[in-house]
Amino acid sequence: MSDDLDQLIKDIEQQEARLVFPGFTEADAWALGCLLVNLATERRLPVAIDIRRGQQQLFHAGLPGSSADNDTWIERKVRVVYRFGASSFLVGRRLAAHGRQLDATQGADPTLYAAHGGAFPVRLANAGVIGVVTVSGLPQADDHALVVEAIETFLAVD
Repeated sequence: MSDDLDQLIKDIEQQEARLVFPGFTEADAWALGCLLVNLATERRLPVAIDIRRGQQQLFHAGLPGSSADNDTWIERKVRVVYRFGASSFLVGRRLAAHGRQLDATQGADPTLYAAHGGAFPVRLANAGVIGVVTVSGLPQADDHALVVEAIETFLAVD
């Protein structure tokens, strides 16, 4: 494993450890979704944004330049977070570190799962992963970074 990839994995693990929500209501999903829309709109990013708690979709927006294909990517990324309990970017980078890709050997059909950045777990302190915040439309590292930036702002975490 390269030192750069090893450091990236550690950085993502640290993000997930510190970006823990005290609770997550419908109002929280709306506020976080609106924050993401504002960030993406200001930067003219062609993304789709999706926020879920359990199996319920609480927020979804398709911004100019996004397409139905982004919605398909969102579904596949969300499944990765729920299946593996980690961000889709972390799952993909851990696999890449071992020269592997997400496939049937991990019990994940690649037509249904995508270990590409952009889906981040909504984790509660004593409840684990209860939801997912997802962005699709940019290169995977950028999708991930946008979600992390929004969650950091929402939680007022450095």
